[in-house]
Amino acid sequence: MNYANLFKIAIRAIAANKTRSFLTALGIIIGIGSVITMLAVGQGTKESIQANIAEMGSNMIMIQPGADRRGGVRQDASSMETLKMTDYENIRDECKYIKGISPVVTSSGQFIYGNENTPSSIYGVNPDYLDIRQLSIADGEMFGENAIKASAKVCILGQTVVDNLFPDGSDPVGKVVRFNSIPFRVIGVLKKKGYNSMGMDQDDLVLAPYTSVMKRILAQTYLGGIQCSAITEGVTDKATEEISAILRRNHKLKDATENSEADADDFNIRSQEELSSMMTSTTDMLTILLGCVAGISLIVGGIGIMNIMYVSVTERTREIGLRMSVGARGIDILNQFLIEAILLSVTGGVIGVIIGIGASYSINKFAHWPISIELWTIVMSFAVCTFTGVFFGWYPAKKAARLDPIEALRYE
Repeated sequence: MNYANLFKIAIRAIAANKTRSFLTALGIIIGIGSVITMLAVGQGTKESIQANIAEMGSNMIMIQPGADRRGGVRQDASSMETLKMTDYENIRDECKYIKGISPVVTSSGQFIYGNENTPSSIYGVNPDYLDIRQLSIADGEMFGENAIKASAKVCILGQTVVDNLFPDGSDPVGKVVRFNSIPFRVIGVLKKKGYNSMGMDQDDLVLAPYTSVMKRILAQTYLGGIQCSAITEGVTDKATEEISAILRRNHKLKDATENSEADADDFNIRSQEELSSMMTSTTDMLTILLGCVAGISLIVGGIGIMNIMYVSVTERTREIGLRMSVGARGIDILNQFLIEAILLSVTGGVIGVIIGIGASYSINKFAHWPISIELWTIVMSFAVCTFTGVFFGWYPAKKAARLDPIEALRYE
């Protein structure tokens, strides 16, 4: 018996029990639809996080003061005074793997303009900060080195601050806003960036010369941090090693010797590459978990196919005996039931793929979750469908092929 005839027989057997066949395939439909939807959401979330990190600067390196113990109590890193202007200047002058560097000092408070006010943070930086954080000026201009040397009271507003202080839509450039009681003249407005993947408003900030923030607001000589960008993402590790060596030398930290251990760093260096790697591994694990949970439905669907194939073998025992008595071989009976099981699973898989893609786009449209449907998820779905049909249809088909023709004809 050729495969074309076996295929026609399998189609007729499925069509003869439409409702039962549909209910059998339903487990596969739900399983494949769930797998594609969950993987689309997981992959979309991963790509969204990677895009947000890239927007912040994929080659960015952040240097922070390290926490310390005083009287047995671990201090907050933000209260440490280990980063000095000399550290910034030495890194700027000596590190050959960085292309931009900026001191960072911050303060939070209330910004006031006329009758309007809003809480926000002011960041003391230099012009390199825009390139490091991939920010751009939408209106006005960035302050320069002259403003830094003069500790000028000028600032650049983020869009959220502009919306809160100038709700009438007037141009803020040239206006004077107050940070607590200190006046700052607005010379520019940052281009809107929106929220990042962690829900932080990237437009709720104000930039000013770092010297102005250090002298006029904080009255301090140390830095809250240093941010820089490596020449390329590939040399981030080398840049980090260079920076660490410079800081250890400046802070007079001893290296390890035969008789003593190395002094612990009094600073912390973090890179976006490290953050990206950590977030990617987390989202990959989440995607795998979601896929595994959805894949349970496939196992249930496969068991359903096995159940129905057992019932089909029992119901058609006399038919099997009749086919074998007129010359059908065991392999023909095996293929007949195997093709039936595969047809059920593949048909359910096709419907499941359509439902999964539709559900993914519905989630994106109504829940506004990021999605990404990749070709490999669809190919994998079809492979799983075929495997499910073969795996769970094999044993019932093998049982049918081993039936004794005489006993099968006598079966009631």
